[in-house]
Amino acid sequence: MSIQVQEPYGLARRLRLIAITDSGLAAPRRVVDVVEAALRAGAPAVQLRDKVLPPRDLLPLARRLCALTGAAGALFFVNDRLDLALAAGADGVHLGPDDLPVAAARRIAPPGFLIGHSADDPDAARAAVAAGADYIGSGAVFPTSTKADAGAAIGVRRLGEVARCVDVPVVAIGGVTVRNAPRVFAAGAAGCAVVSAVMGAPDPGRAVRGFLRAGAARPTP
Repeated sequence: MSIQVQEPYGLARRLRLIAITDSGLAAPRRVVDVVEAALRAGAPAVQLRDKVLPPRDLLPLARRLCALTGAAGALFFVNDRLDLALAAGADGVHLGPDDLPVAAARRIAPPGFLIGHSADDPDAARAAVAAGADYIGSGAVFPTSTKADAGAAIGVRRLGEVARCVDVPVVAIGGVTVRNAPRVFAAGAAGCAVVSAVMGAPDPGRAVRGFLRAGAARPTP
């Protein structure tokens, strides 16, 4: 397991960019190869998301990514699956509205384990934090085709409302690119969670550096 970061401001710095995996967008490269390039460029966090592979195949991949992120000093999250995250030794899990409730996950998870939760409105964000979420993923901020059930884009104004209503980091997701990332940070987000902008990039390292420059323009406390 990588280094745990529990204080809000330290965690916010490490959530400036979460590179979310997608084997289809990474092809013909391997997910591992794209993640390695992102980590070399300084990506502070990686999330494994795969809706196709069965758990028996996902676990070796999760363990490999966990080892890579740990060696790079980055955080490693697993999407949806708390059991897989714990088995792989991940730093945390990201849960959606249809996944295990945050309160239940918090009871199961060991001390220092990070739990993120998706929320696109202030009330849902506050409820997730009250239940034990360490950060909020909010979106889709912009239109996206990466996630079929993302719903209508909430826009940067709603993102800002979510960011202002909780005292944990809020990470923007959905259609975020290097070009529009400054708008996300200006709205109050601590970071961006991106799929195609890194996984599908011809040069993942260059994309990561672009996001980190956008985040550096708005330092967290």
